[in-house]
Amino acid sequence: MADEVLEKAGLLAAYDDQLRTDSEAIGASARVRLGPLHLLEFPGERGFVTYRDLGEGSDEELRARLVEWVPRVLAHFRERGVRRLEWKTRGHDRAPGLHDLLLAHGFEPAEQESVMVGEARLLALDLALPDGVTLRRVHEEADVRAACRMLDEAFGDPVSERTAEALLLRLASGDGTELWVAEADGAMVCAGRLEPVPNSDFAGLWGGATLPPWRGRGIYRALTAARAHSALALGRTLLHSDSTEFSRPILERAGLVRVTTTTPYDITL
Repeated sequence: MADEVLEKAGLLAAYDDQLRTDSEAIGASARVRLGPLHLLEFPGERGFVTYRDLGEGSDEELRARLVEWVPRVLAHFRERGVRRLEWKTRGHDRAPGLHDLLLAHGFEPAEQESVMVGEARLLALDLALPDGVTLRRVHEEADVRAACRMLDEAFGDPVSERTAEALLLRLASGDGTELWVAEADGAMVCAGRLEPVPNSDFAGLWGGATLPPWRGRGIYRALTAARAHSALALGRTLLHSDSTEFSRPILERAGLVRVTTTTPYDITL
């Protein structure tokens, strides 16, 4: 048990040190500081609030700062013409009163997810696939659009070309993002991205989902193993993922550790 606690503490420290603020600002078109807060703007009139921590002080002092900061953040983004704003929180942060403050100012919390972190080598296995299922990395426009339509269906979202357009831009930018798919009978049934984080030991596992009829057959785990192999080839020794309750157990069985939780709070301005 002591070793597990130490392992979790080390992975959480790596997550805090390498995956917050600067790494989250990659691709931002504008960046402003408000105390410890990083106010980021991204294409598509999107805003994002993050931070390494909220600083020191008593709970009362932190709460007073947040009472000041939340309306100033909203005013800043409204002046900038931002339409959609996300404030990303983590479960291990000390942020007294933040939840109630965000709700009071019109933010709505999305589903809480588990932050999973672990060594890529633990997931880089050679796994058998069901008969007729194959894996490949894709980058052609038609394949990317087909994968995004399948993911919208898997997540239960309306099919939209917006996700595909954004992903095509990322793949064309040369930032190292990879899109992997699993296919059966010529149709895509599972997909997920690998996103190496610059100047870090990490690569992220993002957007992974499987169509309901194909779940429970080891396809997602095999797709994750393929991405782990690719991460190691890129020199990334650690993987991270914000996981739903569908993917968390798979990553836990593979050796990733739930180091904290994350909840995005969203608002339309």
